[in-house]
Amino acid sequence: MQKELAKDIPQGKQRAAFLMDNCDKVEDKGYMKRFTPEQLSQMKEELSETAIKINDIEERKKEVMAEFKEKLDPLTKEKQRILTGLKNKAEHVTEQCYKFVDMETREVGYYNQDGELIESRPAYADELQGTIFQMKRTGTEE
Repeated sequence: MQKELAKDIPQGKQRAAFLMDNCDKVEDKGYMKRFTPEQLSQMKEELSETAIKINDIEERKKEVMAEFKEKLDPLTKEKQRILTGLKNKAEHVTEQCYKFVDMETREVGYYNQDGELIESRPAYADELQGTIFQMKRTGTEE
């Protein structure tokens, strides 16, 4: 088999007619058709233009993503704080508390500003050492 046929006949309808007249059968068949040097050059130019456009879009995407991240981070932290509060049904605070030592039960209790007991524990030995002037507190002026 020859590598090329009818190259001496002008390209176009004349060459196609010659090949059709002299072949055994015409079939549709897929194959890899080589590009011409001009087509390759044009494709390389298109590739470089496309790569530049992609790069520009990706840079813009990074900028926009940074803007979104800047807006989203505080909201994400707030959401996490709220979720933690909902999960624990409480929040951790640091505020002034009042310590009471009960000598009879040998316990220490801490109360918040609303008068709610927030913590109780057994009293330490040094907390039980009272003075001779210690008076029982009843909460009244008796």
